[in-house]
Amino acid sequence: MGKRGPSRRLWLVGLVVAVLVSTVLAWGPEIADRVANRVAQAPPYVVDPATEALFDSLFVVDLHGDALLWDRDLHERNERGAIDLPRLEEGNIAIQCFFIVSRSPYGLSIDYTFEKSDVITLLAIAQGWPVKTWTSPFERAVLQAQRLQDLAATSGDALIVIESKQDLNAYRGARPKGGPPVAGILGVEGAHALEGNLENLDALFELGVRIIAPTHLFDNDVGGSAHGVRKGGLTELGRQMIQAMESRGILLDLAHASAQTFDDALAVSTKPVIVSHTGVLGTCDNSRNLSDAQLRAVAATGGVVGIGFWDLAVCGDQPDDIARAIRYAVDVVGVDHVALGSDFDGGVPVPFDATGLVLVAEALRESDFSDAEIAQIMGQNAVRVLEETLPD
Repeated sequence: MGKRGPSRRLWLVGLVVAVLVSTVLAWGPEIADRVANRVAQAPPYVVDPATEALFDSLFVVDLHGDALLWDRDLHERNERGAIDLPRLEEGNIAIQCFFIVSRSPYGLSIDYTFEKSDVITLLAIAQGWPVKTWTSPFERAVLQAQRLQDLAATSGDALIVIESKQDLNAYRGARPKGGPPVAGILGVEGAHALEGNLENLDALFELGVRIIAPTHLFDNDVGGSAHGVRKGGLTELGRQMIQAMESRGILLDLAHASAQTFDDALAVSTKPVIVSHTGVLGTCDNSRNLSDAQLRAVAATGGVVGIGFWDLAVCGDQPDDIARAIRYAVDVVGVDHVALGSDFDGGVPVPFDATGLVLVAEALRESDFSDAEIAQIMGQNAVRVLEETLPD
């Protein structure tokens, strides 16, 4: 079992944030992007012909990426970060879930983070965002949601935004016939973006948001974070929010939830849930990752767990480490409940960019998964949950 001691975890995460803050202030957002979103191995990524043929046949879904936060033209192939439209298309990623990040505390750790400070303020100012976004998580969410909608509108049919079951089914039928190569689904990482007002849920729904995680890196007014100070449970506002989400067809994401919020949310929810990006304690023991009991609880809803690609998720920086975590999760809950959740562009180093998911397919084949099981893990399981939870 992989292990990361508390002092090492604090040092690693705190160092990333400190470097991000200092580079934003000293050199600007482009350098901050390069530092925060480092890709260990540059493309191209080469595998054997049989694996490449299998991968080309797959409908691939990545449940978590944060590219909307960064000052990049996502129409164009970039040299920094992991995600843009050309690389998503080349990497055969059919659906990319784009998550909105509206706050991130300075000096965070995965074990004990105060919620008062906010590094995204610095990033918003440095990137020239409107003044109203400098202090408002909701306005930051609106800006990022609109950014994806604008990207789709100006993509020349390279991207669509999925907002309903009808959109999903139409896209699945059109893509093999020359339709848009990439689809995006909007998510919100941390319901503090609602600023305590459930009317803002409707506003974000109208902008296309279809996934919300109650908490991110700190405790907030809807619930406790796994990384927060109190690590409490779901609040009354949080319960009301989940009920409102379900009534609208917004998928519940329990990534970053405290253990109590995790349990409380499952007690309220009546639909499949996801954990969009995570690791498992069985292969990487730290407070960021899920226990066997939590894996089983997600599976009991019919949901899926997206295995992440970064070191604190899988205790390594190679495709084999990702496959090892996937194998463990499958052994606990079965192949129907495991998916991919890269956390590309989430301020964490990753082994490869969006063109490199073929390396995960190769690692899964080497871990004795069948082609049918690989197809499930790399997309079919996530699609099933989306079909069950998206609005009509």
